[in-house]
Amino acid sequence: MDPIKQSSSELVFTVRRQKAELIAPAKPTPRETKLLSDIDDQEGLRFQIPVINFYRKDSSMRGNDPVKVIKKAIAETLVFYYPFAGRLREGNGRKLMVDCTGEGVMFVEAEADVTLKQFGDELQPPFPCLEELLYDVPGSAGVLNCPLLLIQVTRLRCGGFIFALRLNHTMSDAPGLVQFMTAVGEMARGASAPSTFPVWCRELLNARNPPQVTCAHREYDEVPDTKGTIIPLDDMVHKSFFFGPSEVSALRRFVPPHLRKSSTFELLTSVLWRCRTISLKPDPEEEVRVLCIVNARSRFNPPLPNGYYGNAFAFPVAVTTATKLCKNPLGYALELVKKTKSDVTEEYMKSVADLMVMKGRPHFTVVRTYLVSDVTRAGFGEVDFGWGKAVYGGPAKGGVGAIPGVASFYIPFRNKKGQNGIVVPICLPAFAMEIFVKELDGMLKGDVPLVSTNYAIIRPAL
Repeated sequence: MDPIKQSSSELVFTVRRQKAELIAPAKPTPRETKLLSDIDDQEGLRFQIPVINFYRKDSSMRGNDPVKVIKKAIAETLVFYYPFAGRLREGNGRKLMVDCTGEGVMFVEAEADVTLKQFGDELQPPFPCLEELLYDVPGSAGVLNCPLLLIQVTRLRCGGFIFALRLNHTMSDAPGLVQFMTAVGEMARGASAPSTFPVWCRELLNARNPPQVTCAHREYDEVPDTKGTIIPLDDMVHKSFFFGPSEVSALRRFVPPHLRKSSTFELLTSVLWRCRTISLKPDPEEEVRVLCIVNARSRFNPPLPNGYYGNAFAFPVAVTTATKLCKNPLGYALELVKKTKSDVTEEYMKSVADLMVMKGRPHFTVVRTYLVSDVTRAGFGEVDFGWGKAVYGGPAKGGVGAIPGVASFYIPFRNKKGQNGIVVPICLPAFAMEIFVKELDGMLKGDVPLVSTNYAIIRPAL
């Protein structure tokens, strides 16, 4: 079992782009200012996040140009999602708001001299020439006063196409973005309105008056980077790892009986956190942490309204020392991860919003941190512009965010054998990636003892 896939990054091709343009809503929209929530505008979400969907040629769509179809659908969708056509401004206390100017989202039309087949049998991050398929239009990537969405549609030589998108994360989370993309797909297929109407209601996730932090939020601890362990930005390696039924059952052998009912997310998070920590060789007594993104929509009473497309998640954290994480059996990490996920309640979300207002919207801790986000149920691959479902749909790469290398996504994936599973892009310095691969491989082959010996070898003597 080898879950490692070298990317098809040897593939090199030319992309010809037209000049970037703005797509405004197809009809006049309200000119107003809309405040983001106190969850939306935290420092850790003030960045652009890339998503990419690949589509095959569809003979029933012969004569239809995906660029024209999608451009028209975006303009029609923006009538309903008009805040996306606006620009962010910052007010007192770093409060972000959308100035609904109707200026539009940025759009790039392109074509590439490559076929979908040339990308290989298994489409997964990292993608070759990503910066050509999602061109960073100069001056477009700021958080304030810039387009909130950048979309590039690239026609392929085979009649397929690539839909790539970059989102200002303060506007939406994965479910919110998929809701918008689904609406564009529906309009592209002839609908006159989206099946789910967008709901703003960002005040539902605002701080209380007066704000009061009622829960522990160690995900926002201020941790000094005394050992310079924030991951170096040069010499970073991107690799993807596939976990199908056989890989997951191989890892489950390390789970003690009382934790057998743990979810695949909990299991993978524990394994990857541990392997990653071993690979980065932190000081044994230093704290390491894993942040699990938890969608809180259903944890409200009543649940957040259907159609809410703002950020509605928390970053609950598990914290331990490097030596405890790496020298204990896997069950130790697994129990920490399980508890962390259950921490998120309506009260927890309100407490986070209050903390944002009281502490000036801090960034989550990035020192010796690993962040995981499960998008297996988000539905990126289901988005259909008329050419059917995506061959691949989801995050364009791992390691995105203010500090590259910190985040991984769990992306639904079918490998060339037809097995459904999860692909996880990992971004690490080259030296660490080598150790990570060996450590993970050892666990999959079952020839690593329950307590990692590698860590004992590489850590300084106590």
